[in-house]
Amino acid sequence: MDHVRWSERPELDRPVLIAAFEGWNDAGDAASGAVRFLRDRWGAEPFAHIDCEEYFDFSSTRPQVRLDEDGRRVIDWPTTEFSAARVPGTEIDVVLVLGTEPQLRWQSYCRQVLTVAEATGARLAVTLGALLADVPHSRPVSVIGTSEDDLLRDRYALRRSTYEGPTGIVGVLTDAFSRQGLPATSLWAAVPSYVPAAPSPKATLALVRRTTGMLQVDVMATDLEIASASYERQITELVEDDDDTVAYVRHLEERVDAAESQGELLPLDIDDDDDDDPMSGAEPDAGALVQEVERYLRLHQDEE
Repeated sequence: MDHVRWSERPELDRPVLIAAFEGWNDAGDAASGAVRFLRDRWGAEPFAHIDCEEYFDFSSTRPQVRLDEDGRRVIDWPTTEFSAARVPGTEIDVVLVLGTEPQLRWQSYCRQVLTVAEATGARLAVTLGALLADVPHSRPVSVIGTSEDDLLRDRYALRRSTYEGPTGIVGVLTDAFSRQGLPATSLWAAVPSYVPAAPSPKATLALVRRTTGMLQVDVMATDLEIASASYERQITELVEDDDDTVAYVRHLEERVDAAESQGELLPLDIDDDDDDDPMSGAEPDAGALVQEVERYLRLHQDEE
C-alpha cells in the first residue's frame, strides 16, 4: 500500500537524494542538522510526506503539542518530509529527506522512500548519519564514507563498510537503495562519546562540507562555522575544569594525531578496555559530564 502523500509532483532532472533521520542514527543531531541546513540554505520546497500512522509507536515517539501564532493548539506528528530544490547557481536538482527513525515496518517504510526516489528520477542517494566515537572535540571531525558501488568508491574515495552488528534506518535504507539498483553512499560523522546529547554544529558542518564536496557545489556556511568554533571553545573551557577529563581528552588527541601522522584513518569503534592501555579506567563519569555540558551550552547560548 502506498503511504506517500503528495502535495505536488515537482519536475526534477535526475536529482540527488539526500536523507537523514533523527534518533539512533543522529548523534549530536548532526545528520538531521545537515539536511535541515541544506534544505533552508537551498530554499527547498516540500512536496510529499509519508503518513506516520503505519510506522510509529506513538507511546515511544510521542506527537508534540504547541500553540500557533493565534494561540490555537496544534499537534505535530512525527513524519518524513520530502523537499525539492535546484542548488543555486548550478544545474543540480536535489531531493532532501528529513524524518524521524520509525519503530515499525521498516521494509515497508523503505519501499515508500524508494517510491519517491523512483518517481523523481533520482540518480544517486546519499544517506547521512552520526555516531558516538572515542574522538576529541578539539580535532577536525572524522567523516567516513562507505558504498557498495565500485564506481562510487573510486570516484569519491569511499570504502566498503565492514561493520557487523545492530543497524538503524539509515543502514537499512542505504541497503534498500543499492538492492533497487540506485547508486548509494552513506556518510557518517564521529561525535565525541563524552558529549553525546549536546547538539554538535561541528559535526553538522563536516557532513555539509563532505556532501557538498561530493556534489562539487559551494555553500555559504558562515553561521555553522561560527557555531562550531563556539561549541569547541565552550567544551574546552568545561573540560579544563576537571583534571581526569583533561587527561582523557589529551589521550584521544594523541591517538588522533598519531594516526594522522602515519596517514591512517582512526577506527571509530576503538575499544578502550584494553588492559595494556595506560589510560584504561581514566574515562570520566560520562553521565555527569553530559549533564554539565548540556547545562553549560544552554547557559552560554542564552548569553550569546
